[in-house]
Amino acid sequence: MDGQCQCGAIRFRLNGNPVETYVCHCRECQRQSSSAFGISVFMHRPDVELLRGSPKTWSRPTDSGGVLDCYFCPDCGTRLWHIGRDWPDRVSVKGGTLDTPPDLSDATHIWTSRKLQGVVIPEGARTCAYEPSYSE
Repeated sequence: MDGQCQCGAIRFRLNGNPVETYVCHCRECQRQSSSAFGISVFMHRPDVELLRGSPKTWSRPTDSGGVLDCYFCPDCGTRLWHIGRDWPDRVSVKGGTLDTPPDLSDATHIWTSRKLQGVVIPEGARTCAYEPSYSE
């Protein structure tokens, strides 16, 4: 799978299969995506290959007490991926940056305690009221 920022200055490739796909209903993902939720495709760090460009980074505290390093395009501002300091071997790639959108039919919905009213989680979907553990 390949992906890019909105302006195309940054391109990347995902080699291998996703570890997990999350639909995150936390307030930070709502703000960052300007939508009801964010989509995170978790990959092993060596499986994310930068093809073009140089992302910028900034860090923020998380609601679960960790620190998240956020990578984005310095030209258009598109958020590309996150790396949590509690899980440095993983990369949380933002689903909207992928050339082929991710299949959400098997995604786990997290931070459902902050889900916006009117958003319907599919029946039978795995859910977590807060942040899950990102261990293997």
